[in-house]
Amino acid sequence: MSDQKPTVVLVHGAFAESASWNGVIAALYAEGITSVAVANPLRGLAGDSACVRDVIASVDGPVVLVGHSYGGLVISEASAGNDQVVGLVYAAGFVPEPGDSAFSLSASEPGSTLGDALDAHPISTGGVELVIRRPLFRDQFAADVPVQVAGLMGATQRPVTESALKDAVQAPTPGWKDRPSWHVFGSEDRNIPAAVHRAGAERAGSRGSTEIAGASHAISVSQPEAVAATILDAIRGVTEDRAAA
Repeated sequence: MSDQKPTVVLVHGAFAESASWNGVIAALYAEGITSVAVANPLRGLAGDSACVRDVIASVDGPVVLVGHSYGGLVISEASAGNDQVVGLVYAAGFVPEPGDSAFSLSASEPGSTLGDALDAHPISTGGVELVIRRPLFRDQFAADVPVQVAGLMGATQRPVTESALKDAVQAPTPGWKDRPSWHVFGSEDRNIPAAVHRAGAERAGSRGSTEIAGASHAISVSQPEAVAATILDAIRGVTEDRAAA
């Protein structure tokens, strides 16, 4: 396995879907990197993390795991104790300590306007799921994305259960604690304040952090080349680490 090029596994967060990685996938493919985008269920942290672990297990060889937004919680949980995961990339993603949730982390610094943009709908299994109201979607989630593209994103957004956003990380050693991580995020993120991203990168001892001036929460769509560049940095870093081991 030591000579194999890592496969990139991409995990979207709430109010997004796997096609939100299309530009990143194309940029990685141009560099000879294979990637796969997980259809994150967004039903609960334990189940979502198990889904990602199953995808990782289906990959032959090492994995660089990438998480956006709530997906940062998922990759932190899914990578815990998983030696197949050799590096992590947080693309506007939460970097949790054990016991942290999306709700607690998003409120750890001022600035998020997400709560005022949400609608809640009852679900048959109990509780509610949350969506961003369509007229507010672009300004809230994807302000630097063309209007037509943001409109499609709003129409195809994946609802997330309220309970998933309240679920706390259970892993005693989230993946970022014992393997290298890289971080990329926007300065104008209205879902997760940039200060939360900066604190997460510092917490994880980031091997490389990029704050994109003016970028929104939807950086995988608006800034795919920058996100891909961070992932390529991670691949180079873990490849060098494994060669030196």
